[in-house]
Amino acid sequence: MAQVNQPLNQTKNDMPADGWVDKYMPVPVRPYLKLARMDRPIGTWLVLLPCWWSTAMASNGAPDWKMFVLFAIGALVMRGAGCVVNDLADRNYDGKVERTATRPIPSGQIKIWQAFAFLGLLLLIGLAVLVQFRIEAIIVGICSLPLVFTYPFMKRITYWPQAFLGLTFNWGAFVGWAAVTGTIAPAAVAMYVAGVFWTLGYDTIYAHQDKEDDIKIGVKSLALRLGDATPQWALGFYCVTTALLAVSGGLAGLHWVYFPLLALSCLHLVWQVRTVNIDDAANCLKRFKSNRDFALLVTASIIIANIVGHSGAF
Repeated sequence: MAQVNQPLNQTKNDMPADGWVDKYMPVPVRPYLKLARMDRPIGTWLVLLPCWWSTAMASNGAPDWKMFVLFAIGALVMRGAGCVVNDLADRNYDGKVERTATRPIPSGQIKIWQAFAFLGLLLLIGLAVLVQFRIEAIIVGICSLPLVFTYPFMKRITYWPQAFLGLTFNWGAFVGWAAVTGTIAPAAVAMYVAGVFWTLGYDTIYAHQDKEDDIKIGVKSLALRLGDATPQWALGFYCVTTALLAVSGGLAGLHWVYFPLLALSCLHLVWQVRTVNIDDAANCLKRFKSNRDFALLVTASIIIANIVGHSGAF
């Protein structure tokens, strides 16, 4: 199908045609699955894991696996909704960026009204998941919607859109805590802020993939603001992340075993900074995706510390 905008080039196409969507899904639904990034789960992981952190930390012992499943479904559809909002907002930019030119909206595979209808469907599914939780969690979850709908426009007005992404992606730290306890404790606040700084680090690394195109089309990012100093800033962001995750565990009264496990987990962040090459898009993407592993290690650290603490083993 003819493209709406002429791309700069397509050497970094982020809509490959050899994934499971193109291999196994019916042709009519493929553009919608790609619009929601169902074929690239890293974003879902980054939305989901702060939910798991807070759910696990607020629990007495092992967390409720049913909550974990509900949050996984909710993260999948709400991340998809966020991608639709982002692509609608960026429809006049994506066709001019080599990495995004073949996305469903700029390439003409999905019309604007179809994207809005799909967005409505995703939001309804997300609401159906949210109402499975207690009323306090429902209210907290709904409060995230202004962030979901405003984040895509931040790159037009500030060099710090990564901060707004952090505010959005880590909102699950509040929802998970409210789902378990019906409140938002200081430990949840510390965890949320830790997540924001974590996002500042990983998404700035991610943004270096698009820095040349961003300059040409006039959008902003921390990759452009920080430039060659990105690794040093990322290390600083990650140090704050580590400190605040430790504070969160301390405020929650986690067993002492959490802290050495957290320290081991955060060595992964050190690896990211020491090995990142901000002029190599593939290198940046690999470091960005590796944050799922870091967050899973933190999740395991919280669960182990809670189980040990409530078992009386030490």
